Amino acid sequence: MNLPFISIIIPCRNEEKYIAGCLDSLIANDYAKENIELFIIDGQSRDSTVAIINSFQARFEFIHFLDNPKKTFPAAVNIGVKASKGEFVFIAGAHAHYDRDYISKCVTNSIRYNADNIGGNMISKAQNENFSADIITSALSNPFGVGNSTFRTGSDKIINADTVFGGCYKRDVFDRVGLFNENLISTSDYEFNKRLKRSGGKILLLPDIKVTYFARSTFKSFLINNFRNGFWSIYPLAFVSYIPVSLRHFVPLVFLLSLSGSFILSFLFPFFSYLLVMILIMYFIVALFFSAKTLRLKMILFLPFYFFLLHLSYGLGSLVGLVKILFIKVFNR
Repeated sequence: MNLPFISIIIPCRNEEKYIAGCLDSLIANDYAKENIELFIIDGQSRDSTVAIINSFQARFEFIHFLDNPKKTFPAAVNIGVKASKGEFVFIAGAHAHYDRDYISKCVTNSIRYNADNIGGNMISKAQNENFSADIITSALSNPFGVGNSTFRTGSDKIINADTVFGGCYKRDVFDRVGLFNENLISTSDYEFNKRLKRSGGKILLLPDIKVTYFARSTFKSFLINNFRNGFWSIYPLAFVSYIPVSLRHFVPLVFLLSLSGSFILSFLFPFFSYLLVMILIMYFIVALFFSAKTLRLKMILFLPFYFFLLHLSYGLGSLVGLVKILFIKVFNR
């Protein structure tokens, strides 16, 4: 089968630990190299990322380097899309390794199923090998931790998805839907795919397409990243007139508000102290259930508390985003 010319876009910034492995995995793919152009869009890295990219660029003609003065993910994607000319456009993460048949499976299945965006299961792996990192990785790939984010939790059948990681897009998607919203620093991919779905586009997740993602796995980065994700699940409402993410992104905010509201009201009405206790008991019963399914003792003992911290930090970020939106609206008025 004569496969089409494709473009791969890799936004990156300060990725000296991962960019070489990412590029090696893409170069090792079984797709004909004469049918590939690969753009690395660097957000003015301060480490040795650029030097590593230059070493690859010197060896492979299809690798190109572009500068991203805005330093953000959506700006990098837009720079890459404008520079590319492939019939299919991959938006690849630098923190990942791609299976040898990743590109070919995405392209052939996109043609077969007439999908506008296609991807597969993301297998999370800890950046560091230690006790806490193992638990964090489990929390971020567990349905109780991340809801119905199927590309994270995995699927054994083909499904219509809201979004996928390392997506393979048809070129005409960007003509129909537009580019990524550069106001949305963290959730621009969710919002773009939301626009794609609203326009009648098809996003598919195929279980036999796999990518390994190296998740941030220190305790500090775990909390900071969850707070940031929570903030950007709400704050995009300041820039768009519709909900750009799935409803699951609002659950941690509701959970946080139910806890804090019950706690505050318990000083006035005793009923709410019982309600607070009931909410916590029910939460940890469900958390224990999902932890026990791992059949690992340390997960049963500690994973429920990591779930709790994940949802609280995410919910707190969402709350800050909501307050900021309200402040902006009042200020503008």
